[in-house]
Amino acid sequence: MNTKRKLTIFATMLAFLIMLPVARASEEDQATKLTFNTAVQIPGRVLPAGTYWFITPEINTAPYVVQIFNADRSTLYATILTINAERLKPTDNTAITFAERGSMQPETIVTWFYPGEDFGHEFVYSNSEEQELAQVKHHTVMATARDRHQILTPAAGD
Repeated sequence: MNTKRKLTIFATMLAFLIMLPVARASEEDQATKLTFNTAVQIPGRVLPAGTYWFITPEINTAPYVVQIFNADRSTLYATILTINAERLKPTDNTAITFAERGSMQPETIVTWFYPGEDFGHEFVYSNSEEQELAQVKHHTVMATARDRHQILTPAAGD
């Protein structure tokens, strides 16, 4: 084997080893790009219709935290405490459960599940909001993927 070919193989292997942590980073922080076609409620604020990144920080310990950024990750909109949510069967798509709080309020995000996971994130609301959310109808929406960009239509699911 000539020196040039050995050097090419070595460079390819080195590039692979350097890129390996980057490929896993998205799964570790569960980075998910979501687009909502209507405003949605999260603890402490309403997100207008638009595109957001949902991320779990690397230093994620109990209590669990989800951070929500704008579309280019330049602005942090919220840091939200969550508790573990569990589902029986993981799916290949992001799943968000919404609570329908009436026509005058945006739908409220109750849980977020990363694709392939059976444990997710249940958003923590105030006691009065939790009581209200427990009494209203919930529905889960599976995001449709377009090149890792998840599109959600809150009002479409049952």
